[in-house]
Amino acid sequence: MRRRLRQADVARLARTSPSSVSRIERGLFGTLPIDVIRRVGAVLEIRLDLVPSWRGGDLERVLNARHSALHERLADRLGNAPGWVSAAEVSYSIWGERGVVDRLAFHAERRMLAVFELKADLGDPAGLVAQVDRYRRLAPEIARGRGWEAASVSCWAIIADTNTNRRRLAAHEELLRGAFPADGRELKDWLSNPVVRVDGLTFLAYPHPRTGKQSLNSIKRVRVARAT
Repeated sequence: MRRRLRQADVARLARTSPSSVSRIERGLFGTLPIDVIRRVGAVLEIRLDLVPSWRGGDLERVLNARHSALHERLADRLGNAPGWVSAAEVSYSIWGERGVVDRLAFHAERRMLAVFELKADLGDPAGLVAQVDRYRRLAPEIARGRGWEAASVSCWAIIADTNTNRRRLAAHEELLRGAFPADGRELKDWLSNPVVRVDGLTFLAYPHPRTGKQSLNSIKRVRVARAT
């Protein structure tokens, strides 16, 4: 009503049928694909968040295990680079915008602020670019609340090193490398001497606690043995 849109208008903009829009309005979601519901919501500037749960929160801990592994690996890197201080899961609320930066780091001597966005799964490359761009805009104000006065902001996307994620980078290389031109080979040198702004994307593996193998493997499939 506020946007002066009929069901037919919403359906056209969402690339679906008026009957699907009608069903959503009446709460009949059962047989509609999630993608259709998301598109209709996007037309009306409504974001649909799907939050799975299992056994009182166990699923969330399972899904976050690889993300936490990336946090630990990055913390080790920053801990071995002189001059850096960092904080994980930095929440903010600025000008009506709210969110959490995975890791924020500051080099006082160079007055360099670094935003690190961690992704265990590179499922939405365009969303990653947009998210990091928003963090870059808000980062100086977020840092100021910690007493960090930055002269420049660098942004790094830290991605779990899996075959799937590398294939996704290859499929969206123009978009991702346009936003994050530097790679992992440059990260170590830049951390040692962050003189100029550098934006990059690097893959990180994590050593398995028992084997020591550098791995952040993709989700495994259940295989049923064939009868012989």
